[in-house]
Amino acid sequence: MDLHLHTPGSIDYQEPGVTYLDILRQAELRGLDIVAFTDHNTMAGYRAMRDEVSKLEYLEQLGRMQADEKRNLAEYRRLLEKILVLPGFEFTATFGFHILGIFSPDVPVRQLEHILLSLNIPASALDEGSSIVGASTDVLTAYHMINEAGGISIAAHANSSHGVAMRGFDFGGQTKIAYTQDLNLHALEVTDLDRPGRKSTARFFDGTKPEYPRRMRIIQGSDAHRLVMDPRNPKNLGVGERVTEVQLPERTFDALRSVFLSTDFARTRPFRSAPEQEQYDHVQNARDEGANIVQAFHESMTYRGGRLYAIIADVCALANTNGGTLYVGVSNKPKEPPVGIRTGTESIDTLRTEIERKLTPPLDVDIDVLESGGKQVIRLQVPRGGDPPYAIDDNKIYVRDEGDTNLAVRDEIVQLVMRGMGTNPATAVSDTVTASPEKPAEAEAAPSDEQPSSSKIEAPRTGVEIIATEQRKGVRYHIMRDLRNGSVVKNVTRSSARRLWHYAISQKESSAVKPDQVEWQGEIGMWKRYKRGGTTRYDLIQRDDVNLRVYYGVTEDGMHGPWQAFVVEDDPEEAQPQPAGE
Repeated sequence: MDLHLHTPGSIDYQEPGVTYLDILRQAELRGLDIVAFTDHNTMAGYRAMRDEVSKLEYLEQLGRMQADEKRNLAEYRRLLEKILVLPGFEFTATFGFHILGIFSPDVPVRQLEHILLSLNIPASALDEGSSIVGASTDVLTAYHMINEAGGISIAAHANSSHGVAMRGFDFGGQTKIAYTQDLNLHALEVTDLDRPGRKSTARFFDGTKPEYPRRMRIIQGSDAHRLVMDPRNPKNLGVGERVTEVQLPERTFDALRSVFLSTDFARTRPFRSAPEQEQYDHVQNARDEGANIVQAFHESMTYRGGRLYAIIADVCALANTNGGTLYVGVSNKPKEPPVGIRTGTESIDTLRTEIERKLTPPLDVDIDVLESGGKQVIRLQVPRGGDPPYAIDDNKIYVRDEGDTNLAVRDEIVQLVMRGMGTNPATAVSDTVTASPEKPAEAEAAPSDEQPSSSKIEAPRTGVEIIATEQRKGVRYHIMRDLRNGSVVKNVTRSSARRLWHYAISQKESSAVKPDQVEWQGEIGMWKRYKRGGTTRYDLIQRDDVNLRVYYGVTEDGMHGPWQAFVVEDDPEEAQPQPAGE
């Protein structure tokens, strides 16, 4: 599918003389099954095509068709039978952000024009097809109106100019989060879907970012303003030259919208030629990303050795945290071949039974089978639970911490209960600690080079900070802050601490920071760099006139703005060895 096509209905269409039949023929040539006409703030292009077909059909009824008109009508019927053409528009919202609205062919054009008028497109501009329309409506209202009208709302070229990721803007914060996480937004269209590595837009919106916990569907479209690519400027693509493949039970708008409303992200992928497409493996891509706060891997699910219990514990932890995906039948080492699950149906039944028997309250987990490397792999899609805390056997409560699952400690259980009651845990605990947590950090921008506008540099967004320590009967008790969400856990000791907490406490108690050995960049610095589980981590320092704040175990995901100066692109040989206790 290519859901972002312009026609001569857009004022900036680049090739004069192109007909709507030419566009459909080019779509056929590129092997497209579904296209959408999305001209700028107008339905003029789609309406012109439908009017042309209606005129030809009327002439046919009158028996007054000429030879070329008969050929054109026959060609339209052939192509429209083969290609599902959807009506839509590319709306220019406040600040110039572009939003795609895609609709069913059953929706009258007049109704779609009414939506544009309701979005404050001037009636005088409704047929111009211009991206410049003056004061219109804000982004969130556009998402809401498109969704309420039964359409598919997509943030157009979100990672580039006029995109809601707001590259090039020196403001945003919570606005950036809202523009990319709103529940009325169904997908982000990007220009780097095939780009590997941690810097891609898809990786940024995969649910692992603290401020962007909703995983977003990522698609690509050509944004074609011409039939074929401009040889003088390869960025000006033609019809079907950057497209998405979608798995549908039938080629209808309703089936397509159901995919955009679902959380099955394996049903869309970048389209490649047949030999390359066989190499596109969703499970392998997930393994390349590795275990993190929203995904985990298990080679088997046997009762022996507690492997099945470990899967159920992960389900519990994901439900209590951000939700996520489990893969059973593969290890978390991407270079190892998949083991696979032989009895897929029996295994799925076993997993459903165990989840229903052991997990309370009830949780609806989607379980299905994918193929990877010729093996069957079970996938469990776990939602973020709406009634926390979730527990195994009524008394074991697990949470997800980066790529690990751990039993929740007292304060985490309290915070889960408060979340279930609709109370903000971070706000509620802030007055119970001796060192008050800082205000929630301004949201990280989607991949961008922008810097904070003020001199105050916010804390990193992953890792932990020890914010207070007291000694009772010879034992040191620490108050820990999770930098990912600002939650605070009290009364943590060296012996009771989990991995990253244990490392932080060990460093604080035995390896004090030496300011003269810190790599400083103004008021911030890097104290140590080391690797754990294949991930490079950083111990970072921030100083003011009085104190040094130490942030332990920060990953690249949490390093924004000036902190990025300490990031190494390639895992260095000279990185600190893995510390004891990690």
